[in-house]
Amino acid sequence: MTDAPALPEKLQSIVTLFKSAPKPLRLQALLEYAKKLPALPEKYVEHPEFLQPVPECTSPFFLVTEPEGSGVKLHFKVPEEAPTVRGYAGILHEALDGASPETILNVPDDFYLNMGLTELITPMRLRGMGAILRRLKNDVQEHARGTTTPSA
Repeated sequence: MTDAPALPEKLQSIVTLFKSAPKPLRLQALLEYAKKLPALPEKYVEHPEFLQPVPECTSPFFLVTEPEGSGVKLHFKVPEEAPTVRGYAGILHEALDGASPETILNVPDDFYLNMGLTELITPMRLRGMGAILRRLKNDVQEHARGTTTPSA
């Protein structure tokens, strides 16, 4: 049996920060990441048909990736009324925006379970987080194969 791939450095730092923080600070940190999530670029606001839905998530969640040099640009649309899900999107954006497709595809699907979020978030929301990462990876993989190219 092989070891799971190591987390990218930025993501590992975030996971370690959350894991070591007391429970109330973990929730506060998650909410801070929600505030840091960048707004959706205007081209996707005007052309929402390029956004990929994540129907497994209980909150309306949409994402799109675009190749940028040797990395991948990440964009998320998450309502303000879903702060924990926005926080998770903010973490993904902070840690993986601009990363290589290979880096993103190698992130373990359940990395967030090591952050101590199971004490703060319902199992349904946690499953949604896993679905978000799987959809993100799927979108990255499709771009790597050249099967999607938004022309917005």
